[in-house]
Amino acid sequence: MLYKRSPIWHPFTQHALQGKMTRVLRADGAYLYTSDDRRIIDAISSWWVATHGHCHPAIVSAIREQAGKLNQIIFAGYTHDPAEEVAALLLKVAPRGLDHVFFSDNGSTSVEVALKMALGY
Repeated sequence: MLYKRSPIWHPFTQHALQGKMTRVLRADGAYLYTSDDRRIIDAISSWWVATHGHCHPAIVSAIREQAGKLNQIIFAGYTHDPAEEVAALLLKVAPRGLDHVFFSDNGSTSVEVALKMALGY
């Protein structure tokens, strides 16, 4: 099924030129499978997918295992072992004097937080 008019503003898409979005039903390895039975090579995937492929069994297993224990908490006053372990490993390779880690989900948020930290300091 091709959506005629999606209510989503898709990034990197010329909506005036591409009014119909291709519906992807599933992915496996380097391929996307569409609702109109096409298999498309995902040549513009994220860096995780470009490295490991879609639905890599080891990654799916690790996600499933972690989600079965704890899938998400807010860091406002809370923490968990996987985050503490990653932060400790990052600090081992960070330049001397950098003693804290801030986790961000994207570049723009990290810049915003860095500016707020600098102003707060």
